[in-house]
Amino acid sequence: MRNARVKKPHVVVTFSSLDDAAECEMAARDQGIPGRIIPVPSEISAGCGMAWAAPAEAEAALRAALAANDLPHEGVFTVDLYA
Repeated sequence: MRNARVKKPHVVVTFSSLDDAAECEMAARDQGIPGRIIPVPSEISAGCGMAWAAPAEAEAALRAALAANDLPHEGVFTVDLYA
């Protein structure tokens, strides 16, 4: 029997440019925040089409990293994604 894929809550940060998404990726990795760059989920509309997704429990650390590094971003959303 195959395992069913289950969606789990993730925090998704959207950007107006791919450069901004890459800066977020570098800052998150430097601070040990899990996540990855993904295409923007269909539930969200965003400028560059790419976003940073992390497990929902990393939201506070991710928001702190965005603020501490003065990283430009469009929005922060909670979206159910496949893990």
